[in-house]
Amino acid sequence: MNIAIEANDLTRKFENFTAVDHVNFSIRYGEIFGFLGPNGAGKSTTIRMLCGILQPTSGTGRVAGFDVMTEPEKIKEAIGYVSQRFSLYGDLTVRENLEFYASIYKIPRPRFRQRLEVVYALTGLGSFEKQMAGTLSGGWKQKLAVANGILHEPKILFLDEPTAGIDPVSRRSLWEMLYQLADHGIALFVTTHYMEEAERCNQIAFISQGKLLRSGTPAVLKQQVTGAILEVECRPLMKASRVFKSIPGVENITAFGTNLHLQVGEERQILADLKAVAAREGIVIDSITPISASLEDVFAAISEETRGAN
Repeated sequence: MNIAIEANDLTRKFENFTAVDHVNFSIRYGEIFGFLGPNGAGKSTTIRMLCGILQPTSGTGRVAGFDVMTEPEKIKEAIGYVSQRFSLYGDLTVRENLEFYASIYKIPRPRFRQRLEVVYALTGLGSFEKQMAGTLSGGWKQKLAVANGILHEPKILFLDEPTAGIDPVSRRSLWEMLYQLADHGIALFVTTHYMEEAERCNQIAFISQGKLLRSGTPAVLKQQVTGAILEVECRPLMKASRVFKSIPGVENITAFGTNLHLQVGEERQILADLKAVAAREGIVIDSITPISASLEDVFAAISEETRGAN
């Protein structure tokens, strides 16, 4: 069976509050699954249930073939976990951290030496072996966290916003490492707030207020955006955003640098209305270009739908 993680109507309630509400998805081995949503959406609660830390109120889940309700300890042995906040020992060296976690996982000494060579080759941490972990840069700290997470050879790795707060070069390097792990058949469950990282995932799911709103491949999700997307280069930008929002047929507006992305219904009519409103309000439009939807547009549209439903 190639399914690494499966959730069926997974639900968690805290008294009268439903943190995760009948969530369904499945992840295959060798796949990178992006789990997106605002703070408080239910991402961490979902991860805690799947990691065997928190028992679901109802529904079912299987991780590495084990039941989240009845076999949480077996799940903990089968997975690796990388947190957003660096949680290793800063006053130990890189190697000492790895030795400590090897002892927790009861990895025999000869096997540990073999695994050390593998994780050093993957992460490049060998040259930092004797350096105190607390003195590493943010990117190298996260690589050490990943090294610890895969030391016991799990087939599933959970990463909670692994690139938060690290520079773009380190972020790219870390993702290259994640691709290598996926190529070796490891299933990666990644939470992120970066849309360019979501583009790197095999499939993504968007959760809000405990409910899974949309899931699929990045390409499929972008195809689901209704209407057209217009990229409008204009100034002043924020005034234009406020004014254009009131035009009938403009369903959503998102700022991208010096441009606006408008999700619209009938493109031909909107073009005339945009130009007329801009002339009346003293807004300069330099260009209007129809473009394909980006993932940022997808999630802006989903967020707008969610607000409308409430």
